[in-house]
Amino acid sequence: MKKEVFDNNPILKLSFDFALMVISYCELLNANKKFVLANQLLKSGTSIGANAMEAQNAESKADFIHKMKISAKEAEESQYWLWLCDYAEGYPECKSLINKLEDINKVLGKILSTAKRKTPFSYLMSFFVF
Repeated sequence: MKKEVFDNNPILKLSFDFALMVISYCELLNANKKFVLANQLLKSGTSIGANAMEAQNAESKADFIHKMKISAKEAEESQYWLWLCDYAEGYPECKSLINKLEDINKVLGKILSTAKRKTPFSYLMSFFVF
């Protein structure tokens, strides 16, 4: 995939930027010896974009929807870990990550609602991959 295509795809750009933020935050968690949550968040937080990227080469509309649903599930899991970090004492501030994740969830919701409509798959793919 060309970088221009990646940069013009909202969910890929948002999820990539989020993954970079998650990596930095997890390094901070590790420095504070918060290893369990760091590992969980690192896995789910970076998986959002990986699944969205994989969806760009979906074999069918159903495959595209399935991969985007996995991305949405990973976003929900990331939200859980971030809420734990936000409410637990002694954890670094993570409000910016929570806010970024809300944006990702909105975009994923829109993608899934659009994809589930009776829209031809070729049109759907041209909409999300510029």
